[in-house]
Amino acid sequence: MTFALEIKNLCKSFGGIKVTQDVSFSVKPGERRLIIGPNGAGKTTLFNQISGELKPDSGSIKVFGEDLTFQPVHRRAHAGVSRTYQIITLFPKDTLLHNVVLSLLGVSNRRFQAFSPLTVNDELFEKAESILDSVGLTGSGHLAAGEISYGEQRRVEIAVAMAQSPRLLLLDEPLAGLSQDERIIVRDLVAALPKTTTIVMIEHDMDVALAFAEQIAVLHYGSLIVEGDRETVVNHPRTREVYLGH
Repeated sequence: MTFALEIKNLCKSFGGIKVTQDVSFSVKPGERRLIIGPNGAGKTTLFNQISGELKPDSGSIKVFGEDLTFQPVHRRAHAGVSRTYQIITLFPKDTLLHNVVLSLLGVSNRRFQAFSPLTVNDELFEKAESILDSVGLTGSGHLAAGEISYGEQRRVEIAVAMAQSPRLLLLDEPLAGLSQDERIIVRDLVAALPKTTTIVMIEHDMDVALAFAEQIAVLHYGSLIVEGDRETVVNHPRTREVYLGH
């Protein structure tokens, strides 16, 4: 089988601190995989290596059989990797439409046409409007990203990530900082994403996360200590030790 994501013996240290220690796991195409662990477990550092913001010290990263271990971020986008972040990364003074259009442009041949102006009648803007519609933001494209609510910004981030039609989507705590009502909206939005997109998600809201996940991996001090389906992970003594202290 060709895995959507295959991590082997991934290691990353900052000085003398080992942040990912010999991490290995694989994710099947279309799978919904959850990464959990306490603060400082190395979850976001793992994502940063998968998406290319950090180079691992050793180990390998393959996406649909292609070795991307030391490929730059833009190469990974063209290989089908997209992600969201814990901290909102939108351009706050730009419109929602422009934020999505920039994402579309990143994987379009149009990016090489530096002197070709973009207009609101451009096909990229039409596609961006359709993508905003899909996350429940119909008619909001003219608003600046900094003018909308935090929950709406989270939805725009998902729209930006999905604009590149990713085969592998990394969601870094997509429910963080949201009200209960906003959590439900974003939860349902993520649940409705097509199975053509494999999803790996970091999340601390365990009720939502466990309902979402088909397979779960538990990180602790940079090491993968438990992996399996929901029942296996929830009932594993190492999981209880990490989360409950016994």
